[in-house]
Amino acid sequence: MLQNLKTEAPHWDFGRYKTAAKKAWLEELSKIDIATQDTAILQNFYTALYHSYTVPNTFTDVDGRYRGVDMETHSATDHEQYTVFSLWDTFRASHPLYTITQRDKTKDFIHSFLKMYDQGGDLPMWELAGNYTHCMIGYNAVPVIVDAYMKGITDFDTQKALEAMVKTSEAVEFGKEHFREKGYISMEDEGESVSKNLEYAYNDWCIAIFAEALGNMEVAETYYRSAQNYRNTIDGEIGYCRAKRNGDWISPFDPSEVNFNFTEANSYQYSFFVPQDVDGLITHVGGEKRFNELLDKLFTAPMDLAGRHQPDITGLIGQYAHGNEPSHHMAYLYNYSGQPWKTQYRTQEILRDLYSPTPDGLSGNEDCGQMSSWYVLSAMGIYSVTPGSREYALSAPIIDSAAIHLENGNTFSISTSMLEMELEEIAPKEKRRYISSVRYNGADWPNSYITHDMIMEGGASCHLNCPLVPNTIMGNGTKQTALPLK
Repeated sequence: MLQNLKTEAPHWDFGRYKTAAKKAWLEELSKIDIATQDTAILQNFYTALYHSYTVPNTFTDVDGRYRGVDMETHSATDHEQYTVFSLWDTFRASHPLYTITQRDKTKDFIHSFLKMYDQGGDLPMWELAGNYTHCMIGYNAVPVIVDAYMKGITDFDTQKALEAMVKTSEAVEFGKEHFREKGYISMEDEGESVSKNLEYAYNDWCIAIFAEALGNMEVAETYYRSAQNYRNTIDGEIGYCRAKRNGDWISPFDPSEVNFNFTEANSYQYSFFVPQDVDGLITHVGGEKRFNELLDKLFTAPMDLAGRHQPDITGLIGQYAHGNEPSHHMAYLYNYSGQPWKTQYRTQEILRDLYSPTPDGLSGNEDCGQMSSWYVLSAMGIYSVTPGSREYALSAPIIDSAAIHLENGNTFSISTSMLEMELEEIAPKEKRRYISSVRYNGADWPNSYITHDMIMEGGASCHLNCPLVPNTIMGNGTKQTALPLK
């Protein structure tokens, strides 16, 4: 500690430290330049970007030593060791943001995970100061690693990573053994069974695409199959996920009920957590019309919660809970079901109503930057619905323009030409921005998503907004399709 102090604070001139810190933060925040006439949006955006970058934290001393999860002292010779990985939260938006703006650090995050595996035998769930806290659910170091790999961050031991993923997923703990044996978790076998079942299925899809990319089809096929286990906990007849007892659906059932079958949520807030197979989920619940009805109800149902009190369920729009992470991708799901204008309406509603430049400006726990990373991406009109894929769903930006200065020297620019219009079908007399067309590097882009490669290559994505009527938004054939499920 004394050596750290002498190295990092060699003098007593507070003004110099303040100037140096300001310079360092300006450099980081300048990785994204935005333009807007709205001062509140400007304050929100850069506060959010600052929050997104405050964690994870460097854990190595100045001589490279750090305490491992085995409580022994280790030395990092080829990377910085990091700590504070709130992975159940941050795999959704923070780490996808880092694959754009913090690629070098992302590589060190993955090396940190693999060191934890070497020292403790598992990938971290929620690691804090060299401790496995075993907080939250899932094995969400997996999507962080896979998302980075699929986006070209490959400088790590991929075979060890796959080994670690498989071992972590097969551990006899937290209901994983029941998920493997039966394809679902019964409420009598494990608490928070519904949420765990859905998160394990998504995590397994990430393992599958990673294994396939490495040429290990035996592992890939096994995990593609288990990624379909979401079907065993979402009742296709009613369209909602629900718990099982002794193999049967529990009854009576109320999707607004908060109980111990869910993790900080209810059935409304987990029924759409199938990011690995959105198209399959749409089919499972009865098709696009039925899916859109269920999604509409999520945002318009009464905000009343049944069951036990859960303080983490905040930021409600109907039963959509933006103050907690399971809901964060849901406004973008209309892109997959032929109604992208509803994505554009809902994301702007969240951006404008649930963030403000005030001490209480967030609608829930920051959760190590996740709440803010959602804002950064969504304000620019992009979001990673499925970490592990190379696609970012599009929505209408609330800023006028953005320039993302990439570590490879390229710049990806987003510019908008906008008219704020009313869309009677959703909310009469409320003005929002709606996408009429998209151009990329001067050519028409007909899809409701862009790819990571498009961002990395640099260029301009121009969103043109004008009066719209449903079914003509962004032209024909623009429905977003998830990656094919093997």
